[in-house]
Amino acid sequence: MRSLLLFGDSNTHGTMPMPDLDFDGRFDRDERWAGRLAKLLPDWEVIAEGHPGRTTVHDDPVEGAHRNGLTVLPALLESHRPLDAVLVMLGTNDLKERFSVNAGDIAHSLERLVRAIRASECGPGGGAPGVLLVAPPPILEVGCLAGMFAGGVAKSQGLAREIGAAARRAGVAFLDAGQVVQVSPVDGIHYGAEANPALAEAFAAAIRAHFPG
Repeated sequence: MRSLLLFGDSNTHGTMPMPDLDFDGRFDRDERWAGRLAKLLPDWEVIAEGHPGRTTVHDDPVEGAHRNGLTVLPALLESHRPLDAVLVMLGTNDLKERFSVNAGDIAHSLERLVRAIRASECGPGGGAPGVLLVAPPPILEVGCLAGMFAGGVAKSQGLAREIGAAARRAGVAFLDAGQVVQVSPVDGIHYGAEANPALAEAFAAAIRAHFPG
């Protein structure tokens, strides 16, 4: 059985749209897109590693340095080795006003993650795992998270273009999740229940296409 690591943030974790900052709802395991994906790929071990607040390469001065994806990635790759493929869907949290980065910066940060995966020797036989790089959908500045993501909407509109270009530079597979789902109007960041089956189907198709048996 082959292994697929899902490396992401709260939208891989299964966080529900937040009506207020104290809300900590999470979709049930079988309802999350990660759980649905596992059922659609019975010949794969699907490992969900979604951490709310995770960034690409930034220590978060408010929520903690452990949110830095680049810092934790090597340990996750090694703990789950051998990995045939890694699906990376990050970048939304980099849009927070506190990080002051643009879409191009986020795409270059994702390239750093791709390089780390390829250099990890955590694929079968000590080789490099395959990579599917996913651009998250554009955000909205609404609800309880609007202030945190102030100015993020305009930057998020360019994410798919920049991340797609990064995937081409790195020579890895790419998927634009914004062509599949939209963020919830409740908080403008997380996905509603209707997104889970849509993402699972899209990711399953991409994994089968880019990483055939």
